[in-house]
Amino acid sequence: MEQEIKYFDFEICGVKRKLPYVKIKEDLALASFVCLSDTELVQAVAPELVKRLPEVDYLMTAEAKGMCLTYEMSRLMGMKEFIVARKSRKPYMQDPIESTVYSITTQAKQTLYLNGCDAEKIKGKRVALIDDVIATGDSIRAIEELAKAAGAVVVAKAAILAELETVNRPDVIYLKEHFVFRPNPDGTYTPLHSLND
Repeated sequence: MEQEIKYFDFEICGVKRKLPYVKIKEDLALASFVCLSDTELVQAVAPELVKRLPEVDYLMTAEAKGMCLTYEMSRLMGMKEFIVARKSRKPYMQDPIESTVYSITTQAKQTLYLNGCDAEKIKGKRVALIDDVIATGDSIRAIEELAKAAGAVVVAKAAILAELETVNRPDVIYLKEHFVFRPNPDGTYTPLHSLND
């Protein structure tokens, strides 16, 4: 018998969504937030994030979930391009820089790569790092390592949502707190503010 999917009622910038609970470990679940193909949501949140950014020369994100958000933000800011850290080393890359990260979402180690020509573009430039959700901060830290290795000046880290201890970080710009959850035996979910809760 199939188990009934339960949903978390979510709203941001006037956009409402029902986010399915997804268990990623026996004692940990997410209310799955995916903005990758959600045009309406991205168009609602991007202007709000743009308003909160300091002066920047480039926006930088990691493949793939932050790409649509970063595209829309760069478009609103009149930028001709943005920088993407890739999840695999591509044959066209010249002298790529790499950084390894452990992602709470995928529950695995991932290596990010920055093309050498993109590294040249951001050298000495003010860069804002963009992601859809910042949870433990490991993914954004990997992007930051790449940016700094390229000689960029990281002036902002921004996301639609912040989870766990990231909510209290003064160096992260975000629009709303989002929870991770502990699944309960009765089928309900308890929000966690920390993985130690």
